Amino acid sequence: MAEGVSETLREHALFDLDQTVVPWDTQLVFRSYVLRAEPWRRVFCLVFPLFLPFAPILGAGGLKRVFHCYLFGMRRARLEKFARDFVADWLEKLVYPEVLEEVRRHQTAGRVAVLSSASPELWVREIGRELGFDLIEGTRLEWGERVDFFPELLGENHKGREKVKRLAARGIRKGHTGYSDSRADVPLLELCEEKVLVNPLPMIRQEGEVRGWLLMEPEKPWKDRRAFGLASARQYFGLWKP
Repeated sequence: MAEGVSETLREHALFDLDQTVVPWDTQLVFRSYVLRAEPWRRVFCLVFPLFLPFAPILGAGGLKRVFHCYLFGMRRARLEKFARDFVADWLEKLVYPEVLEEVRRHQTAGRVAVLSSASPELWVREIGRELGFDLIEGTRLEWGERVDFFPELLGENHKGREKVKRLAARGIRKGHTGYSDSRADVPLLELCEEKVLVNPLPMIRQEGEVRGWLLMEPEKPWKDRRAFGLASARQYFGLWKP
């Protein structure tokens, strides 16, 4: 590919992040990193469960705001340092090597590697830069100089069709290959000529089999869904590390 060619004219490889490039939900993993450093913030763990009954009203975006109340009062500079340190200390131990090889393969072929995540852009950008992605998109929150109790979303929760809209705003309306584990990313996958499911849940696995999608099954760092759930609970309370 000639140097200087516009990214919108090149082919794109589209990657989800959580449970696709990384086998965990980075919102939980980053939470564990922060709570291990500042254990007193575990008092905020009581808040999120209180709002779960209101999920139909709040929606995924509203719940995301509530989930991040554990960062309340933190200075922006400290939060950004946490994001950098999290990537430096833990990322190498988290990534699926096989999926990262796919990123490199596409880049070698001249394609633009796009990381598109529903997790907050604050650390998605740090992860994407470290892993060498060309374009990086995540959910944008207003962290302010000090984090509000329920930080505001800047725009929409970056999930499902919102990922497609954000890419379209960049002039990207199709992709060469898409990678995800989740049914929420079907709109993203449907932009692509080739669809790849990474350790998918049963429902999307069955759909992928019917539709002839490709399957990647890198080794997972847990034995079964019960072990995954227990690890996720430990992450929520800041009792986990890789």
